[in-house]
Amino acid sequence: MMRRPLQAPAMNGPRFNEFITSPKVRVIDGEGENLGVMYTREAMDQAKEVGLDLVEVSPNADPPVAKFLDVGKFKYEAQKKANLARKSQKTQEIKEIKMRPNIDDHDYDTKMKKVHDFIGEGDKVKITLRFRGRELSHGQLGMNLLKRVQDDSAEVAKVEAYPRMEGRQMLMVLSPR
Repeated sequence: MMRRPLQAPAMNGPRFNEFITSPKVRVIDGEGENLGVMYTREAMDQAKEVGLDLVEVSPNADPPVAKFLDVGKFKYEAQKKANLARKSQKTQEIKEIKMRPNIDDHDYDTKMKKVHDFIGEGDKVKITLRFRGRELSHGQLGMNLLKRVQDDSAEVAKVEAYPRMEGRQMLMVLSPR
């Protein structure tokens, strides 16, 4: 029975100390001073003397750049920065407004007010027009209504997906300008 060869555990985060594979690195000390290019082993010894770890901050450079840091603190600050970026980003949702082809004026105005609210919040709006029974044979009524929606929301929204039929409904998607 064959055994699998032993592999190093997968690293999450930057390489540090013994995990740095490059023979030489450009070293920056704890205060930000450039100490120049030196052997990795020599740089690790200097970092241990100061009581810090040698952390690879730019692995794609030639030679890689390593810095004297506390690894735990470095990972903690990177995680906090990532969490803050994730918290501050806004996800764009798709809100749906359903109408009928023979909608009354007041109902239409109410629906358009909601469309403007959704677009003002930065969300996309999917307008669905439901056809029932014989209304399906009057597709031009639906097209006229969606054209009216497009004209009424032209200053705040642009049409992302033009009106199209899907079975018994007609769809159109608006997105913020």
